[in-house]
Amino acid sequence: MMALLRLIGLVLVIELLFYVLLSIYIRSTRREALEKEWDRRHPEAAGNSAPRREFVRRSMIGFSKTLRARLVGLVLVLPLVAIVVIVILVNYD
Repeated sequence: MMALLRLIGLVLVIELLFYVLLSIYIRSTRREALEKEWDRRHPEAAGNSAPRREFVRRSMIGFSKTLRARLVGLVLVLPLVAIVVIVILVNYD
């Protein structure tokens, strides 16, 4: 039982690392897409400007509520559930 708890702890640490890296990557790709959209819509104001930063900031506020952002949370849940189910099926069957 102690080995299972250590395994779960190690998996959680690794999953948290992947979760953080994946969420940073997804947020940066969304931010980049928003910046390109601003440049496409406002070619005269392309580049780093205060209105552009405000547009990106306001658009990113709702991003955490999107399905894409929530699916990143499955990185934490699915592997842990799979490991626990496999351990239970192998040991207690």
